Amino acid sequence: MLLLTVFAFACKSNTTGQEAVEEGPIKISLAQWSFNKEIKSGEMNNQEFIRKAAEMGFGGVEYVNQFFKDKADDFIFLDSLDAVAEEVGVEQLLIMIDGEGSLADPDQLVRADAVENHKKWVRAASYLGCHSIRVNLNGSGTKEEMRDYAVEGLIDIGEYAAEQGVNIIVENHGGYSSNGAWLADVIYRVKMENVGTLPDFGNFCEERESGKCTKEYDKYQGVKELLPYAKAVSAKSHDFDENGNETTIDFERMISLVKDAGFHGYIGVEYEGNDISAEEGIKLTKQLIEKHLN
Repeated sequence: MLLLTVFAFACKSNTTGQEAVEEGPIKISLAQWSFNKEIKSGEMNNQEFIRKAAEMGFGGVEYVNQFFKDKADDFIFLDSLDAVAEEVGVEQLLIMIDGEGSLADPDQLVRADAVENHKKWVRAASYLGCHSIRVNLNGSGTKEEMRDYAVEGLIDIGEYAAEQGVNIIVENHGGYSSNGAWLADVIYRVKMENVGTLPDFGNFCEERESGKCTKEYDKYQGVKELLPYAKAVSAKSHDFDENGNETTIDFERMISLVKDAGFHGYIGVEYEGNDISAEEGIKLTKQLIEKHLN
């Protein structure tokens, strides 16, 4: 109770629900995963990431909890992020959560444990003024069984997040969640204003064997199905041709889908390639989004 009281007095003002995608021009943010190699190696820290995002012309940042997994309740650390973001004029938008348990696990006790594990990140997001945390729907069972488990898990964490003024958003991130129709149906059944999606332009592999995708969902259909519930969008990129076009994803088609859906939030750059530097890949992705937005 004491911890919750502290948060109640300390939280920054933040946007929730429909406010996360309020009317206005689409903006571009930078997902921290784009610099995952640099951060993992120690070449870049979390505060430097924020400064780099501002230097590269981004209006917002999207954090990844893997890069500060023991800092959710560390107010000194969170204040250091907040101070840098305020100094350089960058919005702190969301935290992508991994490694905190399965919200769609068939075991109710395991799901409950996962919900508890995610609560500290809801509080951290609220403290920083982020509008959302991104969660995954890991579990097992048939499509129908996992759908029902996922609905229960999302309602449980969604109710807590609503009290903190935070959205819970689900990314297509493997397994059934990479089936756009399945994930859209889950969110529809949850029926909560603060529970939505984070459509990723990639990540539509439903099944893998030996590291290779053996069953892929149509990425354009999937993004279209998830956009009605979107509170953020992730522009995944890997490789580029000599004209600066992404070789695996038709960005013109994807951005058209985003605009046609009436989305008004942030599109986050998430570069995952290996053939060029992270900074160059980020710049090319940002340029592609700007080209097709205009």
